[in-house]
Amino acid sequence: MSAEFYGIFIALCLSIVISVAISGASYILGVKQPDIEKVSVYECGFDPFESSRIPFSVRFFLIGILFLIFDLEISFLFPWSVVYNQISLFGYWTMIIFLFILTLGLIYEWMKGGLEWE
Repeated sequence: MSAEFYGIFIALCLSIVISVAISGASYILGVKQPDIEKVSVYECGFDPFESSRIPFSVRFFLIGILFLIFDLEISFLFPWSVVYNQISLFGYWTMIIFLFILTLGLIYEWMKGGLEWE
């Protein structure tokens, strides 16, 4: 093994030892008396004790989808901002148009009341 990889190998071994030690300590020292609320079924923020045939509001899912859309925006915005000084005017205006379309979508959802939690 070459000398450059010794540091990586030591860091890997140390991280494995620390993670096993913390997991083992949590298992050994943790309280093992779960209450009813802790072991109850939790699904999508709704009360799971009703019938599955009752219709429910889709507002929860709408907010979740909107969060994913604007969260994915960051995955496009971050690399663009890293290479901002190296891109051409086309790359700059492409991102400006992308942000403008997302802003229009947010304004539309806001005006339609999609962000209101009732």
